[in-house]
Amino acid sequence: MPNVPHVLGLVLWLAVTFAAAGVGGAASANAGAFYGQLQRPGWAPPPWLFAPVWTVLYLMQGVAAWQVWRTAGFRGASVPLALFLVQLVANALWSWLFFAWRQGAWALAEILVLWVLIVATIAGFWRVQPLAGVLLVPYLLWVTSAAALTQALWRLNPRLLG
Repeated sequence: MPNVPHVLGLVLWLAVTFAAAGVGGAASANAGAFYGQLQRPGWAPPPWLFAPVWTVLYLMQGVAAWQVWRTAGFRGASVPLALFLVQLVANALWSWLFFAWRQGAWALAEILVLWVLIVATIAGFWRVQPLAGVLLVPYLLWVTSAAALTQALWRLNPRLLG
């Protein structure tokens, strides 16, 4: 039974992470149809790729936060865990800005803020538990490409993206 708190902690961190995914997902309910209307650059990922990639990335984020919490607790890692929670909010907000409200400029500005928050979270996680920082690197790479895609979509679709 000594591992029960750790397992419950993992479940909690995954629940928090996937709750943020759900909030963003609510804004993306009609994303497929909208994305299909957009003129896309030739290097844009195919629409079917987004859901599996984001699922894996959210899973890795939850495990990373759990690793930090398990290593240092809330008191020992309050700043990195707070950064993690803030970047989850920013992550969910992007979907609302882009898909629900169709604000290309705001979505681009917000994803750049998200990128900075992810870098800060990686640095904070790395100091507590290096593996946790490493687990967030694919997320940073995906958001980097998403930022470039956001910019390209906004440029190519000024009427649809405000």
